[in-house]
Amino acid sequence: MKPPLSLLIQISLFNSSAPSTQALFNLSLNPQTLLQSLKPFSSSSSHLKTKWNSNSSLTITNPTLLTMESCNSMPQLKQIQAHMTRTGLIFHLFPISRVLSFCALAETGDIHHANVLFSQISEPNLYMWNTMIRGCCKAQIPVMGLSFFRNMVREGVEMDKRSFVFALKACEMFCGIDVGKSIHCRIWKVGFTCDLVVRNGLIHFYAGGGCLSYARQMFDESPERDVVSWTTLIDGYAQKNLSDEALRLFELMLSSGVEPNEVTMITVLSACSEKGDLSIGKSFHEYVERKNVNCTLNLMNALLDMYVKCGCLATARDIFDKMETKDVFSWTSMINGYAKNGELGLAKRLFDEMPERNVVSWNAMIAGYSQNSHPKEALKLFHDMEKAGLVPIESTLLSVLSACAQSGCLDLGERIHRNYINQKRIKRSVKLTNACIDMYAKCGSINVAEELFSEMQERDLFSWNSMIVGYASHGHAEKALFLFEQMQNVGFKPDDITFVGILSACSHGGFVARGQEYFRNMGRVFGLNPKVEHYSCMIDLLGRFGLLEEAYALITKMPMEPDEAAWGALLNSCRMHGNIELGKLAADKLLHLNSNDSGVFMLLSSICANKQKWGDVRTVRSMMRERGVKKMPGRSSVEVEGMVHEFLSAEESHPQSKTIYRVLYELILLSELENSASDIREEN
Repeated sequence: MKPPLSLLIQISLFNSSAPSTQALFNLSLNPQTLLQSLKPFSSSSSHLKTKWNSNSSLTITNPTLLTMESCNSMPQLKQIQAHMTRTGLIFHLFPISRVLSFCALAETGDIHHANVLFSQISEPNLYMWNTMIRGCCKAQIPVMGLSFFRNMVREGVEMDKRSFVFALKACEMFCGIDVGKSIHCRIWKVGFTCDLVVRNGLIHFYAGGGCLSYARQMFDESPERDVVSWTTLIDGYAQKNLSDEALRLFELMLSSGVEPNEVTMITVLSACSEKGDLSIGKSFHEYVERKNVNCTLNLMNALLDMYVKCGCLATARDIFDKMETKDVFSWTSMINGYAKNGELGLAKRLFDEMPERNVVSWNAMIAGYSQNSHPKEALKLFHDMEKAGLVPIESTLLSVLSACAQSGCLDLGERIHRNYINQKRIKRSVKLTNACIDMYAKCGSINVAEELFSEMQERDLFSWNSMIVGYASHGHAEKALFLFEQMQNVGFKPDDITFVGILSACSHGGFVARGQEYFRNMGRVFGLNPKVEHYSCMIDLLGRFGLLEEAYALITKMPMEPDEAAWGALLNSCRMHGNIELGKLAADKLLHLNSNDSGVFMLLSSICANKQKWGDVRTVRSMMRERGVKKMPGRSSVEVEGMVHEFLSAEESHPQSKTIYRVLYELILLSELENSASDIREEN
């Protein structure tokens, strides 16, 4: 039989390597404070404010204390405190406890003033100690709260259940698992392990700290469970993306006869969202309606979020339209759903209609444009966001750097790197550094990308892939292959993207035999089935070096239908090596996939022209006329001071086109004069 967790904790006291109560006495008093996690389903109403005077059972008759009950600022409080000092009221425990409560717990209070006040009380009672621990948690100073708890232990203060719950909350904010375990030891020692409130606090602490096995054991050993016990553990599983376990626990909760509340349903819907299972999500929606669960804004947001993440945008929009009250989360969730589904017009329309926006709203729209290959719109929106005075978050910069990479906007990418990351306005993370490497590589600054990569203290697979693909696209085949070997030596297993980069490097470097070996090793050594993009890389590799028959044989043996990239690689190789017959076959296949692709006609025409097959050239151009296909004009772009200017061949729509053409004419004239001068020098 498995020993109870309380016994395991007791045993750990005798293990020199295990945490003990002594850990409470070794706390540093100066670590950085931690930010509390925001509730997921509301931008405003989900955070329950601490009320300093919420005890409705108190009966207060003293006029001074009655005045303090309606106090709303520290200046007012200090005036009342001064009056209480002058009249001697301050020297009684209850009046001083009310002053302390306001300073520690009121929204306009001051925890530091509370600390000074507490230090002057000769014999603080248990309520005062608990108030200080609770106030420190509210003020985001968990270490200070734990120091009060430590002093309670030192001074032998007899604690109640609230003391332990508040101390565990401080540990949760401080991420102090070991200290929390020592508090658990103390709970066991003084006999509070059977108290339901304390056990719920322990379950919440362990679940929030990622120790789900401890949380589950505490839950299973509980002689009594209420809706808080069940909801806390369900939420713990959901937060760790263990959706199946969370949903199984909810079913067990229902079969145990415990009625879920609003918070339970929000947690369960969050698990459904993570799992992406629409049928289960719908069944829980029906349960909410059947049981008449109170549909608060938070719950409606959770339902909306579930339908969005499960891809059912029609139902999500129906819920959104019927919501009597909407907050920023409601609008942002709907915008995010449309944007991720590629419905950017609907997303932008909602974005423009929003009564209030926060940085997450802007980020949803910027990410939508960036992820759907609309980099110009993403960058414009980012400029508008900056003008509106909002400071971007990490995910915003990830989307903007991706848009910079897509559009070649190096100036903006450098500014983001310089102003937001190097100046430490946003913490440099692995993801952010990866995005910078990818941006620099795609914008032509491979040396800067290489420098950033070499400086990374921590790397993930995306870091290695970005650098390998960057080297390959810049023709540094040897560097790409060397990095591939290094990556394996440090324990990273390559994925599909890695091999796209490696095969592309072999193609650019002319390493046919090595490319064929890497292609074979994908399945044989690494257990990866080559995808259509890997076949396209191999066809390009073989075709570039004149092995057209081998390339064609490979394309016919593909386990999937060849796409435009595969046939396009073969057609381009036929142009390079003048193979008209195979070129015609590849062009025919491409035209079946896309009958209006002018590039296919132009490549085929070029192949025929190079072989002086003028009749075939006329046939190709006749086909273009019959199908109404027109040659797409050449397009180029140039970035000037962060703005990208696009030009079509021979167009004059740019507002400075006359100046541009004049400078171009002058450059051509100078080039011709230089060539003439060179000819004269050679003749002499």
